[in-house]
Amino acid sequence: MKLATWNVNSLTVRLPQVLDWLAANPVDLLALQELKLTDDKFPFEALAQAGYQAQCFGQKTYNGVALLSRQAVTAVVRNIPGFSDDMARV
Repeated sequence: MKLATWNVNSLTVRLPQVLDWLAANPVDLLALQELKLTDDKFPFEALAQAGYQAQCFGQKTYNGVALLSRQAVTAVVRNIPGFSDDMARV
């Protein structure tokens, strides 16, 4: 399994680069940080066309994370149980 991580510092701005990178480097799982967008603005369709299922935990400001997977995601847990954090970071 090939994994990668990327602090995109705004997925809205970096989406073309992310898609180009995924086409050239078809990893199994890509973790994204600092999405700087809410879940309703997440580009699910563009990433699905690239062959990835996305799970995101967006936030408008500096935070927000996502996992892009080539395999179906069967369970998603947001936040760490017992760890209180209002920011969309885990």
